[in-house]
Amino acid sequence: MAENKIPYKIYLEEDEMPKAWYNVRADMKNKPAPLLNPGTLQPMTAEELGGVFCEELVAQELDNDNAYIEIPQEIRDFYKMYRPSPLVRAYCLEEKLQTPAKIYYKFEGNNTSGSHKLNSAIAQAYYAKNQGLKGVTTETGAGQWGTALSMACSYLGLDCKVYMVKVSYEQKPFRREVMRVYGASVTPSPSMETEIGKKINAEHPGTTGSLGCAISEAVEVAVKNPGYRYVLGSVLNQVLLHQSIIGLETKAALDKYNIKPDMIIGCAGGGSNLGGLIAPFMGEKLRGEADYEIVAVEPASCPSFTRGVFAYDFCDTGMVCPLAKMYTLGSDFIPSANHAGGLRYHGMSPVLSQLYHDGYMKAVSVEQTKVFEAAEEFARVEGILPAPESSHAIRAAIDEALRCKETGEEKTIVFGLTGTGYFDMVAYEKFHDGKMSDYIPTDEELAKYAAKLPKVE
Repeated sequence: MAENKIPYKIYLEEDEMPKAWYNVRADMKNKPAPLLNPGTLQPMTAEELGGVFCEELVAQELDNDNAYIEIPQEIRDFYKMYRPSPLVRAYCLEEKLQTPAKIYYKFEGNNTSGSHKLNSAIAQAYYAKNQGLKGVTTETGAGQWGTALSMACSYLGLDCKVYMVKVSYEQKPFRREVMRVYGASVTPSPSMETEIGKKINAEHPGTTGSLGCAISEAVEVAVKNPGYRYVLGSVLNQVLLHQSIIGLETKAALDKYNIKPDMIIGCAGGGSNLGGLIAPFMGEKLRGEADYEIVAVEPASCPSFTRGVFAYDFCDTGMVCPLAKMYTLGSDFIPSANHAGGLRYHGMSPVLSQLYHDGYMKAVSVEQTKVFEAAEEFARVEGILPAPESSHAIRAAIDEALRCKETGEEKTIVFGLTGTGYFDMVAYEKFHDGKMSDYIPTDEELAKYAAKLPKVE
Protein backbone atom coordinates (compact mmCIF):
# COMPACT_ATOMS: atom_id res chain seq x y z
CA MET A 1 0.00 0.00 0.00
CA ALA A 2 1.35 3.44 -0.88
CA GLU A 3 2.84 5.38 1.99
CA ASN A 4 0.47 8.33 1.53
CA LYS A 5 -2.39 5.96 2.32
CA ILE A 6 -1.07 5.26 5.84
CA PRO A 7 -3.29 7.10 8.35
CA TYR A 8 -2.05 9.08 11.32
CA LYS A 9 -3.49 6.44 13.63
CA ILE A 10 -3.73 2.75 12.83
CA TYR A 11 -6.32 0.82 14.79
CA LEU A 12 -7.16 -2.85 14.68
CA GLU A 13 -10.74 -4.02 14.32
CA GLU A 14 -12.22 -5.97 17.22
CA ASP A 15 -11.90 -9.27 15.38
CA GLU A 16 -8.20 -8.52 14.74
CA MET A 17 -7.39 -8.28 18.44
CA PRO A 18 -4.95 -10.90 19.80
CA LYS A 19 -6.66 -13.80 21.53
CA ALA A 20 -3.49 -15.19 23.10
CA TRP A 21 -0.39 -13.73 24.75
CA TYR A 22 3.00 -14.58 23.24
CA ASN A 23 5.62 -16.20 25.48
CA VAL A 24 9.02 -15.27 24.01
CA ARG A 25 10.77 -17.79 26.30
CA ALA A 26 9.47 -20.61 24.11
CA ASP A 27 11.72 -19.39 21.28
CA MET A 28 14.78 -18.59 23.40
CA LYS A 29 17.67 -21.02 23.00
CA ASN A 30 19.08 -19.91 26.36
CA LYS A 31 16.17 -19.76 28.77
CA PRO A 32 16.22 -17.27 31.66
CA ALA A 33 17.82 -18.82 34.74
CA PRO A 34 15.37 -20.09 37.40
CA LEU A 35 14.39 -18.05 40.43
CA LEU A 36 16.21 -19.19 43.56
CA ASN A 37 14.87 -19.66 47.08
CA PRO A 38 16.44 -16.91 49.24
CA GLY A 39 17.04 -19.38 52.07
CA THR A 40 18.38 -22.43 50.26
CA LEU A 41 19.60 -20.83 47.01
CA GLN A 42 17.94 -23.72 45.15
CA PRO A 43 15.50 -23.26 42.23
CA MET A 44 12.09 -22.36 43.59
CA THR A 45 9.31 -24.87 43.16
CA ALA A 46 5.76 -24.04 42.13
CA GLU A 47 4.65 -24.85 45.67
CA GLU A 48 7.13 -22.37 47.17
CA LEU A 49 6.16 -19.63 44.72
CA GLY A 50 2.50 -20.33 45.45
CA GLY A 51 2.97 -18.98 48.95
CA VAL A 52 3.63 -15.53 47.47
CA PHE A 53 1.94 -15.49 44.04
CA CYS A 54 -1.39 -16.72 42.65
CA GLU A 55 -1.40 -20.32 41.46
CA GLU A 56 -2.13 -19.66 37.78
CA LEU A 57 0.44 -16.87 37.69
CA VAL A 58 3.03 -19.27 39.09
CA ALA A 59 2.29 -21.63 36.19
CA GLN A 60 2.80 -18.77 33.74
CA GLU A 61 5.98 -17.69 35.54
CA LEU A 62 7.53 -21.14 35.10
CA ASP A 63 6.31 -21.82 31.55
CA ASN A 64 9.29 -21.90 29.17
CA ASP A 65 7.65 -24.07 26.52
CA ASN A 66 4.25 -22.80 25.38
CA ALA A 67 4.61 -20.03 22.80
CA TYR A 68 1.01 -18.88 23.12
CA ILE A 69 -1.21 -18.77 26.20
CA GLU A 70 -4.89 -18.05 25.66
CA ILE A 71 -6.25 -14.80 27.09
CA PRO A 72 -9.42 -15.61 29.11
CA GLN A 73 -12.58 -14.11 27.66
CA GLU A 74 -13.20 -12.05 30.81
CA ILE A 75 -9.81 -10.36 30.41
CA ARG A 76 -10.39 -9.80 26.69
CA ASP A 77 -13.72 -8.16 27.53
CA PHE A 78 -11.96 -5.81 29.96
CA TYR A 79 -9.30 -5.03 27.35
CA LYS A 80 -12.04 -3.86 24.98
CA MET A 81 -12.69 -0.87 27.26
CA TYR A 82 -9.38 0.69 26.16
CA ARG A 83 -7.85 -1.58 23.55
CA PRO A 84 -6.77 -1.76 20.82
CA SER A 85 -4.48 1.18 21.47
CA PRO A 86 -3.42 3.25 18.47
CA LEU A 87 -0.20 2.96 16.52
CA VAL A 88 0.52 6.57 15.53
CA ARG A 89 2.64 7.86 12.67
CA ALA A 90 4.53 10.87 14.08
CA TYR A 91 4.21 12.95 10.93
CA CYS A 92 4.46 16.24 12.84
CA LEU A 93 7.62 15.18 14.69
CA GLU A 94 9.17 14.00 11.43
CA GLU A 95 8.42 17.39 9.85
CA LYS A 96 9.85 19.27 12.84
CA LEU A 97 13.06 17.24 12.74
CA GLN A 98 13.27 17.37 8.94
CA THR A 99 14.29 13.75 8.95
CA PRO A 100 13.87 11.14 6.20
CA ALA A 101 13.15 8.60 8.97
CA LYS A 102 9.62 7.36 9.46
CA ILE A 103 8.61 7.39 13.13
CA TYR A 104 5.76 5.43 14.72
CA TYR A 105 4.76 5.16 18.34
CA LYS A 106 2.45 2.75 20.12
CA PHE A 107 0.41 4.86 22.56
CA GLU A 108 -0.56 3.03 25.76
CA GLY A 109 -1.79 6.05 27.75
CA ASN A 110 -5.41 6.05 26.60
CA ASN A 111 -6.89 4.74 29.85
CA THR A 112 -7.41 6.19 33.33
CA SER A 113 -4.29 4.53 34.71
CA GLY A 114 -2.37 6.54 32.12
CA SER A 115 -0.10 3.69 31.07
CA HIS A 116 0.39 0.16 29.77
CA LYS A 117 0.27 -1.28 33.29
CA LEU A 118 -3.45 -2.10 33.10
CA ASN A 119 -2.65 -4.91 30.63
CA SER A 120 -1.11 -7.03 33.38
CA ALA A 121 -3.06 -5.60 36.33
CA ILE A 122 -6.37 -6.95 35.08
CA ALA A 123 -4.81 -10.35 34.37
CA GLN A 124 -3.25 -10.67 37.81
CA ALA A 125 -6.38 -9.44 39.58
CA TYR A 126 -8.50 -11.86 37.54
CA TYR A 127 -6.42 -14.87 38.57
CA ALA A 128 -6.46 -13.72 42.21
CA LYS A 129 -10.23 -13.46 42.11
CA ASN A 130 -10.56 -16.88 40.48
CA GLN A 131 -8.46 -18.35 43.29
CA GLY A 132 -10.92 -16.98 45.84
CA LEU A 133 -8.49 -14.53 47.43
CA LYS A 134 -9.54 -11.52 49.50
CA GLY A 135 -6.97 -9.11 48.11
CA VAL A 136 -3.49 -8.37 46.81
CA THR A 137 -0.50 -6.27 47.83
CA THR A 138 1.98 -4.51 45.59
CA GLU A 139 4.55 -1.75 45.22
CA THR A 140 4.54 1.18 42.82
CA GLY A 141 7.20 3.64 41.72
CA ALA A 142 5.79 6.46 39.62
CA GLY A 143 2.28 5.29 40.46
CA GLN A 144 1.03 3.96 37.15
CA TRP A 145 1.15 0.33 38.30
CA GLY A 146 -0.55 1.10 41.60
CA THR A 147 -3.25 3.03 39.76
CA ALA A 148 -3.78 0.23 37.26
CA LEU A 149 -3.98 -2.44 39.94
CA SER A 150 -6.40 -0.38 42.03
CA MET A 151 -8.65 -0.07 38.95
CA ALA A 152 -8.53 -3.80 38.26
CA CYS A 153 -9.18 -4.71 41.90
CA SER A 154 -12.09 -2.27 42.10
CA TYR A 155 -13.60 -3.83 38.97
CA LEU A 156 -13.33 -7.34 40.45
CA GLY A 157 -14.11 -6.49 44.09
CA LEU A 158 -10.67 -7.23 45.56
CA ASP A 159 -8.86 -5.39 48.36
CA CYS A 160 -5.70 -3.62 47.18
CA LYS A 161 -2.78 -2.52 49.38
CA VAL A 162 -0.13 -0.37 47.65
CA TYR A 163 3.32 0.57 48.95
CA MET A 164 4.45 3.61 46.99
CA VAL A 165 8.10 4.68 46.81
CA LYS A 166 8.33 7.64 49.19
CA VAL A 167 9.84 10.12 46.72
CA SER A 168 7.03 9.45 44.24
CA TYR A 169 4.41 9.50 47.00
CA GLU A 170 5.56 13.04 47.81
CA GLN A 171 6.08 14.20 44.22
CA LYS A 172 2.81 12.78 42.86
CA PRO A 173 0.01 13.26 45.40
CA PHE A 174 -2.66 13.25 42.72
CA ARG A 175 -1.57 9.85 41.43
CA ARG A 176 -1.97 8.62 45.01
CA GLU A 177 -5.49 10.07 45.15
CA VAL A 178 -6.54 8.30 41.95
CA MET A 179 -5.59 5.01 43.63
CA ARG A 180 -7.69 5.96 46.62
CA VAL A 181 -10.63 6.81 44.35
CA TYR A 182 -10.52 3.18 43.24
CA GLY A 183 -10.47 1.95 46.85
CA ALA A 184 -6.80 1.14 47.38
CA SER A 185 -4.86 1.92 50.56
CA VAL A 186 -1.59 3.71 49.72
CA THR A 187 1.41 3.80 52.08
CA PRO A 188 4.72 5.62 51.49
CA SER A 189 7.68 3.24 51.48
CA PRO A 190 9.75 2.56 53.47
CA SER A 191 7.08 2.79 56.17
CA MET A 192 6.96 2.04 59.87
CA GLU A 193 4.15 -0.49 59.33
CA THR A 194 6.38 -3.45 58.49
CA GLU A 195 9.46 -5.00 60.06
CA ILE A 196 11.41 -4.53 56.84
CA GLY A 197 10.29 -0.89 56.57
CA LYS A 198 11.44 -0.19 60.10
CA LYS A 199 14.80 -1.83 59.39
CA ILE A 200 15.39 0.16 56.20
CA ASN A 201 14.44 3.43 57.91
CA ALA A 202 16.85 2.68 60.75
CA GLU A 203 19.71 1.87 58.37
CA HIS A 204 19.00 4.73 55.93
CA PRO A 205 17.44 7.64 57.88
CA GLY A 206 15.59 10.05 55.62
CA THR A 207 15.76 7.71 52.62
CA THR A 208 13.59 8.54 49.61
CA GLY A 209 12.95 4.83 49.13
CA SER A 210 13.24 2.54 46.12
CA LEU A 211 11.18 -0.07 44.32
CA GLY A 212 13.28 -2.71 46.07
CA CYS A 213 12.19 -1.35 49.46
CA ALA A 214 8.52 -1.18 48.49
CA ILE A 215 8.58 -4.74 47.11
CA SER A 216 9.92 -6.05 50.42
CA GLU A 217 7.13 -4.38 52.38
CA ALA A 218 4.41 -5.57 50.03
CA VAL A 219 5.67 -9.16 50.16
CA GLU A 220 5.87 -9.10 53.97
CA VAL A 221 2.26 -7.92 54.24
CA ALA A 222 1.02 -10.50 51.71
CA VAL A 223 2.75 -13.40 53.44
CA LYS A 224 1.51 -12.39 56.90
CA ASN A 225 -2.14 -11.90 55.90
CA PRO A 226 -4.23 -14.98 54.99
CA GLY A 227 -6.20 -14.56 51.77
CA TYR A 228 -3.67 -12.18 50.21
CA ARG A 229 -1.01 -12.66 47.56
CA TYR A 230 1.65 -10.35 46.19
CA VAL A 231 1.51 -9.09 42.59
CA LEU A 232 4.25 -7.29 40.67
CA GLY A 233 3.99 -4.78 37.82
CA SER A 234 7.24 -5.55 36.03
CA VAL A 235 10.36 -7.78 35.90
CA LEU A 236 8.63 -11.17 36.22
CA ASN A 237 8.12 -13.53 33.28
CA GLN A 238 4.35 -13.50 33.75
CA VAL A 239 4.22 -9.69 33.46
CA LEU A 240 6.16 -9.66 30.18
CA LEU A 241 3.77 -12.34 28.95
CA HIS A 242 0.69 -10.18 29.65
CA GLN A 243 2.35 -7.10 28.17
CA SER A 244 2.99 -8.93 24.88
CA ILE A 245 -0.45 -7.64 23.90
CA ILE A 246 1.37 -4.35 23.11
CA GLY A 247 3.79 -5.88 20.63
CA LEU A 248 1.21 -8.23 19.12
CA GLU A 249 -1.07 -5.29 18.36
CA THR A 250 1.84 -3.21 17.08
CA LYS A 251 2.99 -5.93 14.70
CA ALA A 252 -0.55 -6.59 13.45
CA ALA A 253 -1.03 -2.86 12.74
CA LEU A 254 2.30 -2.62 10.90
CA ASP A 255 1.59 -5.78 8.91
CA LYS A 256 -1.76 -4.31 7.89
CA TYR A 257 0.13 -1.68 5.88
CA ASN A 258 3.14 -3.81 4.95
CA ILE A 259 5.46 -1.78 7.19
CA LYS A 260 8.64 -3.41 8.47
CA PRO A 261 10.44 -1.48 11.24
CA ASP A 262 14.22 -1.22 11.27
CA MET A 263 14.51 -0.13 14.89
CA ILE A 264 12.27 -0.76 17.92
CA ILE A 265 12.88 1.36 21.02
CA GLY A 266 11.49 1.07 24.54
CA CYS A 267 12.30 2.61 27.91
CA ALA A 268 13.65 0.09 30.41
CA GLY A 269 13.22 -0.01 34.17
CA GLY A 270 12.12 -3.48 35.19
CA GLY A 271 11.27 -4.42 31.61
CA SER A 272 7.48 -4.77 31.35
CA ASN A 273 6.78 -2.31 28.53
CA LEU A 274 9.99 -3.00 26.64
CA GLY A 275 9.46 -6.75 26.85
CA GLY A 276 5.84 -6.39 25.79
CA LEU A 277 6.58 -4.10 22.84
CA ILE A 278 9.40 -6.17 21.37
CA ALA A 279 7.95 -9.65 22.06
CA PRO A 280 6.73 -10.77 18.60
CA PHE A 281 9.58 -8.99 16.82
CA MET A 282 12.11 -10.66 19.10
CA GLY A 283 10.36 -13.97 18.40
CA GLU A 284 10.96 -13.52 14.67
CA LYS A 285 14.56 -12.60 15.37
CA LEU A 286 15.09 -15.67 17.57
CA ARG A 287 13.55 -17.94 14.94
CA GLY A 288 15.68 -16.39 12.17
CA GLU A 289 12.65 -15.08 10.26
CA ALA A 290 13.53 -11.38 10.37
CA ASP A 291 16.01 -8.98 11.91
CA TYR A 292 15.44 -5.78 13.88
CA GLU A 293 17.61 -3.39 15.86
CA ILE A 294 16.12 -3.43 19.35
CA VAL A 295 17.13 -0.72 21.81
CA ALA A 296 16.51 -0.44 25.56
CA VAL A 297 16.78 3.08 27.00
CA GLU A 298 17.41 3.57 30.71
CA PRO A 299 18.22 6.49 33.03
CA ALA A 300 21.87 7.33 33.52
CA SER A 301 21.07 7.54 37.25
CA CYS A 302 19.95 3.88 37.38
CA PRO A 303 21.89 2.11 34.59
CA SER A 304 21.34 -1.58 35.27
CA PHE A 305 21.83 -2.73 31.66
CA THR A 306 24.69 -0.45 30.68
CA ARG A 307 26.67 -0.52 33.94
CA GLY A 308 25.22 -3.38 35.95
CA VAL A 309 26.43 -6.94 36.52
CA PHE A 310 24.76 -10.04 35.04
CA ALA A 311 24.41 -12.13 38.18
CA TYR A 312 21.97 -13.57 40.68
CA ASP A 313 20.62 -10.93 43.01
CA PHE A 314 17.70 -10.36 45.35
CA CYS A 315 14.68 -8.76 43.70
CA ASP A 316 14.09 -6.61 46.77
CA THR A 317 16.04 -4.56 49.29
CA GLY A 318 14.80 -6.58 52.26
CA MET A 319 16.15 -9.80 50.71
CA VAL A 320 12.97 -11.80 51.30
CA CYS A 321 12.01 -12.30 47.65
CA PRO A 322 13.48 -14.93 45.32
CA LEU A 323 16.83 -14.28 43.68
CA ALA A 324 16.81 -13.69 39.92
CA LYS A 325 19.68 -13.81 37.47
CA MET A 326 19.58 -10.41 35.86
CA TYR A 327 21.53 -7.29 35.09
CA THR A 328 21.63 -5.59 38.48
CA LEU A 329 23.19 -2.70 40.38
CA GLY A 330 22.71 -4.49 43.71
CA SER A 331 19.52 -4.95 45.72
CA ASP A 332 20.45 -2.25 48.24
CA PHE A 333 21.23 0.32 45.53
CA ILE A 334 18.96 3.32 46.04
CA PRO A 335 19.08 5.61 43.01
CA SER A 336 18.93 9.38 43.13
CA ALA A 337 15.44 10.84 43.37
CA ASN A 338 14.97 11.27 39.63
CA HIS A 339 11.56 11.91 38.14
CA ALA A 340 11.22 8.68 36.17
CA GLY A 341 9.91 6.75 39.16
CA GLY A 342 9.02 3.70 37.07
CA LEU A 343 12.65 3.31 35.97
CA ARG A 344 14.25 3.37 39.43
CA TYR A 345 14.55 -0.39 39.89
CA HIS A 346 17.97 -1.86 40.63
CA GLY A 347 17.59 -4.82 38.28
CA MET A 348 16.17 -5.86 34.94
CA SER A 349 13.83 -8.62 33.80
CA PRO A 350 15.59 -12.02 33.66
CA VAL A 351 14.13 -12.58 30.18
CA LEU A 352 15.46 -9.28 28.83
CA SER A 353 18.72 -9.70 30.70
CA GLN A 354 19.34 -13.05 28.99
CA LEU A 355 18.43 -11.65 25.57
CA TYR A 356 20.73 -8.68 26.13
CA HIS A 357 23.52 -10.93 27.36
CA ASP A 358 23.14 -13.08 24.24
CA GLY A 359 23.40 -10.03 21.96
CA TYR A 360 19.84 -9.83 20.65
CA MET A 361 19.38 -6.22 21.76
CA LYS A 362 21.43 -3.21 22.83
CA ALA A 363 21.02 -0.61 25.57
CA VAL A 364 21.78 3.07 26.04
CA SER A 365 21.47 5.37 29.05
CA VAL A 366 20.42 9.02 28.95
CA GLU A 367 20.52 11.93 31.38
CA GLN A 368 17.35 13.32 32.93
CA THR A 369 17.53 16.85 31.48
CA LYS A 370 18.01 15.52 27.95
CA VAL A 371 14.97 13.29 28.47
CA PHE A 372 12.80 16.25 29.43
CA GLU A 373 14.07 18.28 26.48
CA ALA A 374 12.86 15.47 24.21
CA ALA A 375 9.56 15.19 26.10
CA GLU A 376 8.82 18.86 25.59
CA GLU A 377 9.80 18.80 21.93
CA PHE A 378 7.47 15.83 21.39
CA ALA A 379 4.59 17.41 23.34
CA ARG A 380 4.75 20.62 21.32
CA VAL A 381 4.29 18.90 17.98
CA GLU A 382 2.46 15.64 18.70
CA GLY A 383 -0.04 16.98 21.24
CA ILE A 384 0.55 14.40 23.99
CA LEU A 385 2.33 15.21 27.25
CA PRO A 386 4.49 12.10 27.77
CA ALA A 387 5.45 10.45 31.04
CA PRO A 388 9.12 10.83 32.06
CA GLU A 389 9.59 7.08 31.66
CA SER A 390 8.29 7.02 28.07
CA SER A 391 10.34 10.10 27.27
CA HIS A 392 13.53 8.03 27.50
CA ALA A 393 12.33 6.19 24.39
CA ILE A 394 11.39 9.52 22.77
CA ARG A 395 14.92 10.81 23.41
CA ALA A 396 16.48 7.80 21.68
CA ALA A 397 13.99 7.96 18.78
CA ILE A 398 14.73 11.65 18.18
CA ASP A 399 18.48 11.03 18.35
CA GLU A 400 18.19 8.24 15.79
CA ALA A 401 15.97 10.36 13.52
CA LEU A 402 18.56 13.15 13.61
CA ARG A 403 21.28 10.66 12.69
CA CYS A 404 19.14 9.66 9.71
CA LYS A 405 18.94 13.34 8.78
CA GLU A 406 22.73 13.49 8.67
CA THR A 407 23.15 10.28 6.69
CA GLY A 408 20.01 10.44 4.53
CA GLU A 409 18.94 6.98 5.69
CA GLU A 410 15.19 6.33 5.42
CA LYS A 411 14.94 4.19 8.54
CA THR A 412 11.59 3.14 10.04
CA ILE A 413 11.58 3.65 13.82
CA VAL A 414 8.95 2.34 16.25
CA PHE A 415 8.94 3.29 19.91
CA GLY A 416 6.68 2.70 22.88
CA LEU A 417 4.85 5.70 24.35
CA THR A 418 3.89 3.87 27.50
CA GLY A 419 2.00 6.60 29.34
CA THR A 420 1.07 10.21 29.89
CA GLY A 421 2.75 12.75 32.15
CA TYR A 422 -0.18 14.73 33.47
CA PHE A 423 0.65 13.71 37.05
CA ASP A 424 4.33 14.60 36.58
CA MET A 425 4.04 18.37 36.65
CA VAL A 426 6.44 18.72 39.61
CA ALA A 427 9.08 17.22 37.35
CA TYR A 428 8.23 19.50 34.45
CA GLU A 429 8.26 22.46 36.86
CA LYS A 430 11.77 21.62 38.05
CA PHE A 431 12.90 21.23 34.45
CA HIS A 432 11.51 24.64 33.49
CA ASP A 433 12.94 26.32 36.59
CA GLY A 434 16.42 24.88 35.98
CA LYS A 435 16.34 22.90 39.21
CA MET A 436 16.66 19.48 37.63
CA SER A 437 19.98 17.69 38.08
CA ASP A 438 21.69 14.89 36.19
CA TYR A 439 23.14 12.73 38.92
CA ILE A 440 25.14 9.79 37.61
CA PRO A 441 26.58 7.22 40.05
CA THR A 442 30.36 6.84 40.02
CA ASP A 443 32.17 3.61 39.22
CA GLU A 444 33.26 3.49 42.86
CA GLU A 445 29.67 3.67 44.09
CA LEU A 446 28.51 0.91 41.76
CA ALA A 447 31.50 -1.28 42.66
CA LYS A 448 30.57 -0.97 46.33
CA TYR A 449 27.09 -2.38 45.67
CA ALA A 450 28.34 -5.02 43.23
CA ALA A 451 30.70 -6.33 45.89
CA LYS A 452 27.69 -7.16 48.07
CA LEU A 453 25.97 -9.38 45.49
CA PRO A 454 25.09 -12.81 46.89
CA LYS A 455 27.57 -15.57 46.19
CA VAL A 456 25.74 -18.10 44.04
CA GLU A 457 27.56 -20.99 42.35
